[in-house]
Amino acid sequence: MNNYNPEGILSRPYENKEYISSPEMLEKAKEAGIILQAPVTLCDGAMNLHIALGGRLHGIIPYEEALFLKDGEVMKDIAILSRVGKTVSFKVIGKKEEAGALLFILSRKEAQRECYENKISALKAGDIIPAKITHLESFVAFADIGCGLISLLSIDAISVSRISHPRMRFSPGDEIKVVVKSRDEWGRIFISRKELLGTWEENASLFAPGQTVLGIVRSIEPYGVFVELTPNLTGLAEIKNGVKENTAVAVYIKSILKEKMKIKLVMIDEGSTLLPKITLPAFPSTAGKTHLDRWLYSPKGANKHIESIFS
Repeated sequence: MNNYNPEGILSRPYENKEYISSPEMLEKAKEAGIILQAPVTLCDGAMNLHIALGGRLHGIIPYEEALFLKDGEVMKDIAILSRVGKTVSFKVIGKKEEAGALLFILSRKEAQRECYENKISALKAGDIIPAKITHLESFVAFADIGCGLISLLSIDAISVSRISHPRMRFSPGDEIKVVVKSRDEWGRIFISRKELLGTWEENASLFAPGQTVLGIVRSIEPYGVFVELTPNLTGLAEIKNGVKENTAVAVYIKSILKEKMKIKLVMIDEGSTLLPKITLPAFPSTAGKTHLDRWLYSPKGANKHIESIFS
């Protein structure tokens, strides 16, 4: 039976409260091969993961069942230790009595294997999928694309507007949509986010000359200050003393030049403690789509060409 929900971990595919409410329901989950989710409370000295099931029910993921490995991959202890305090996906594979209590044997490996075989292995460049940010490093964000299987989101693929660290866009636990960028020879999936944040023209349409809006200083150059208006849209203002990177500023929109893909700004006030939060609309370039063959950021006739091709 194929029990893997193609929407992955983000859609909460199974109602855990029902299936972990009693030994009988856990048995049903085992027979049906259903993938469940619950938090890890402990990693013991033998590297077994202990799972908090409903009520007084207890589960354990043995070391050898903690992670699905493809050919050539090696189990790393940190991949197990770092699960403590986090929710994991698993299948029920058995049970036993221990010290007079019923202990359910669980397998994270089998849940991940099913996810990989039924979803991840079939992904193609351009597919749009849900993901959940797990942790952040200097130049990359790591994202769960199903049952704890991790994909890499490089900093240059997060947005068109440049940032110095992924934490300026994400926090662990954020649920986002991404597009599959590529797959390497080892089967690792690389993803991108910027193609789902609107084209230059779509973002520029949110603003008009004469408006004064909040932005974030992203880069200070000898010829001007780049101010982010949205993650995929940046304007240029003249240098002003005291301005610092990654701080909010109020800017006056002087002009929007579509053919040059430029927005000229005048800095009104710097050092605002209010960081702008723009709720981006469902842009026509990607709204409702599950796959992209190509994505053109530049407006037609612009003197700069920025495009992503996935086919």
